[in-house]
Amino acid sequence: MSGISQICKFLVTIVNHGMGRKVVKASKLAGAEGGTVIIGKGTGIHEIKALFGIPIEPEKEIIFTLTSKEKLDSILQSVVSTAKLNKPGHGIAFIIDISKVAGICHLGMPVATSNRIFGGTKMTAGKEVLYDLIITIVNKGDAEKVVNSSKEAGAEGGTILSGRGTGIHERAKLFGITIEPEKEIVLTLIDRQQSNKVLEAIINESALNKPGKGIAFVLEVEKVVGINHPLNMMVNERLSDN
Repeated sequence: MSGISQICKFLVTIVNHGMGRKVVKASKLAGAEGGTVIIGKGTGIHEIKALFGIPIEPEKEIIFTLTSKEKLDSILQSVVSTAKLNKPGHGIAFIIDISKVAGICHLGMPVATSNRIFGGTKMTAGKEVLYDLIITIVNKGDAEKVVNSSKEAGAEGGTILSGRGTGIHERAKLFGITIEPEKEIVLTLIDRQQSNKVLEAIINESALNKPGKGIAFVLEVEKVVGINHPLNMMVNERLSDN
């Protein structure tokens, strides 16, 4: 189909507040054509959870970068180096395969790919990916239930974004004007072996099996950097040595 590319990669980087602009600049110098920065919040296992007994949820910046497979490795290396993702508490990045993209025909040229791995796990032929991304969209105020239930089921944290939208079960109006309810989007990166358990916990706690409560879906993640615990420590040390 004309105007549709099938060779793009979607790089998602989650960093501490104030780092988004630096990450975008570094990725552009490495060959990216730009990036989209979104403000969110969330906590990971390496971050302080409370101050004087008051829960803290640090502001995060989420950067969406769409790129060709040819430029992906150099962009990822630049992002990891700039944001120090090989060190605990600085953030994470992961890659999702994009099957089709419209509106960026200039990225649709056939390109060569690289097998190099920069500090992350990678999907290879015949092997399962190691991580899933659970995306949960719920009504405003319910994101905490999603994060808490996912942590209890084994997740290490979550990132909360704000948005708006209506579903088929929502017909709210005010003085004849349709209202678009505020939504919260929760991004949960999880070991694939725990994915079903975490998803089930989210569904049960957030009542997603009831109309109008929200939705959740799972995407396979191709490569991850920035998860600094025993499962990925050896791989991240490989990046530090480069």
